[in-house]
Amino acid sequence: MTETATPALLWTPSAERIGRSQLHKYMQWLRRERGRDFKDYDSLWRWSVSDLEGFWASMWDYIGIKAYKPYDKVLAKREMPGAQWFTGAELNFVDQVFRHETASRPAILYSSETAALQQMSWQTLREQVGAMAAHLRGIGVKRGDRVVAYAPNTPETIIAFLAVASVGAIWSVCSPDMGLNAVLDRFRQIEPVALFAVQSSDYNGKHLDKGDVLAALIAELPTVKNLILMTGHSEHALPDHVQTTSWAGVIAKPAALTIEPVPFDHPLWVVYSSGTTGLPKPIVHGHGGVVIVIMVMTALHNDLGSDDIFHWYSSTGWIMWNAQVAGLLVGATIAIYDGSPSWPDWNRLWQFAGEVKATFFGAGAAFYANCQKAGVVPRQVADLSSLRTIGSTGSPLSEDSYAWIYDQLGKDIWLTPISGGTDFAGGFVGGCVLMPVYAGEMQVRCLGADIQAFDDNGKPLQNEVGELVCAQPLPSMPLFLWNDKDGKRYHDSYFDMYPGVWRHGDWIRITPRGGAIIYGRSDATINRYGLRLGTSEIYRAVEELPEVLDSLVVDLEYLGRDSYMPLFVVLRPGLALDAALKDRINQAIRKAVSARFVPNDIFQVAEVPRTLSGKKLEVPVKKILLGQPAEKVSNPGTMANPGSLSWFVDFAKQRAA
Repeated sequence: MTETATPALLWTPSAERIGRSQLHKYMQWLRRERGRDFKDYDSLWRWSVSDLEGFWASMWDYIGIKAYKPYDKVLAKREMPGAQWFTGAELNFVDQVFRHETASRPAILYSSETAALQQMSWQTLREQVGAMAAHLRGIGVKRGDRVVAYAPNTPETIIAFLAVASVGAIWSVCSPDMGLNAVLDRFRQIEPVALFAVQSSDYNGKHLDKGDVLAALIAELPTVKNLILMTGHSEHALPDHVQTTSWAGVIAKPAALTIEPVPFDHPLWVVYSSGTTGLPKPIVHGHGGVVIVIMVMTALHNDLGSDDIFHWYSSTGWIMWNAQVAGLLVGATIAIYDGSPSWPDWNRLWQFAGEVKATFFGAGAAFYANCQKAGVVPRQVADLSSLRTIGSTGSPLSEDSYAWIYDQLGKDIWLTPISGGTDFAGGFVGGCVLMPVYAGEMQVRCLGADIQAFDDNGKPLQNEVGELVCAQPLPSMPLFLWNDKDGKRYHDSYFDMYPGVWRHGDWIRITPRGGAIIYGRSDATINRYGLRLGTSEIYRAVEELPEVLDSLVVDLEYLGRDSYMPLFVVLRPGLALDAALKDRINQAIRKAVSARFVPNDIFQVAEVPRTLSGKKLEVPVKKILLGQPAEKVSNPGTMANPGSLSWFVDFAKQRAA
């Protein structure tokens, strides 16, 4: 697919907007402090990927990173995987947050389905992080220990994260909307010593008792010795073999915040990105890499500073929660909402944005599409006079959504869709406030990110759809995957197709303007409303049912179309797929994984296409359902059951009719 006409021009920055932008200020700083004068963004980007050491050193100085020890080398080891950044440096993520402490504006604004808007001052944030960090030290949590949370998007969860990071322990969080099996699949791998948790939560107008899930988590995580109970109540009793403390009891004991200096590559958190086989990948990112890469995205590509009120709707199970918290790194006030974006209706988040006077509003692409379908008129339901920027990510934003945003929010709004990933906690493609916005197109490749489109043979493509790759290392790329001692799983996840080059798993086209369009996943990973999941997690839930012998699921996320995720099941002989069995399958997925991953449709098939070695042919089936000929996406000679594809070919024709 290549471009045949220039897309519609939707926005052009004013001279005033350019002049006060963070990116303009950085370019002025480069001219003044480094003697580097760039005429436009393209020349700046090309320098940032041709002189990695020079660019990242400039970011270190421009940001003014607080370090306990300076670095010896910017890039001591260059290859991927295994690049070594800012060797010798010692710092801590938490220091970069509290250097912005001030009494002139709040740190956090927050609301939920059941609570009115409240605020937390920087002083209160520091005091509560200090008290929680002292408690963690008191119960024996030390550098390198894993501390996990089963918690929603509230200030308490942010406080817990900052407290964990401040003592040099390693953080990991799962959202309460995730099923028990999905949470255990993640937390078991990293053997946590302590757990933050809620006993109940509110979502979509319902009060959900999570006491039974929490009790099971404690029972199934034998390394957890301490539990810090956050908010909520439950009728379910908790196991008594763990030391339990209430959140309120800890916070009531003041303690000064003491921050532990750690090496640049000391683990900060474990996040999870699922492949198509096995357990979710436990990805480990470091303090320094996260700080410097997220600062590039937050300050330069999203144009956020200390005068902003930053809201990005997210659950704690999505990397955008981490990105929302990272707004504190630039001193912005972060505005967080805990609840469903559609309850009581699709107006709610716009109303929240008006209540907090948000200057930046971000959400998954599906949110905007749903608002359009629901007939939402944002400026009629909320005072959005402070709003300057709209962000989008999670899945491709269609041209219809671009048009809707400008129709509804006005021509002065800067729309900045981004594409990146949990895998490296950053952005590959993002916004540039210096440049125009064209319909359906992300503006630029991010600074320091050598992003290209490759064909199957590893050749760069110009203005054609190919595999999204990053040809050079970034400081926030994973340190390692937990329990991957020889690095094989890490290598196979990102470097198996193009040795030494990161393959991300998306289809991308670099446009003649230097922007990019993402066309969806190029692999079998599911991208459901911005949350990624491995197909294996769905298979485990479905195939535990005695009626189901085999299954296959694909996510037909593709630019300009609604997300569509069908599930295909092979049943025991003599059984037919009726409404009752469909409901049982959906309930199994809802309970074990999440309601977000319940399929759009379920179909009965005679057999699942497999290779001679038994691997399910998810990607070929996905390509067939997206309209590609079967003979071009599969080789019958490598299949155990080549005739099985004919059903899917017929199914694709019926859908296209």
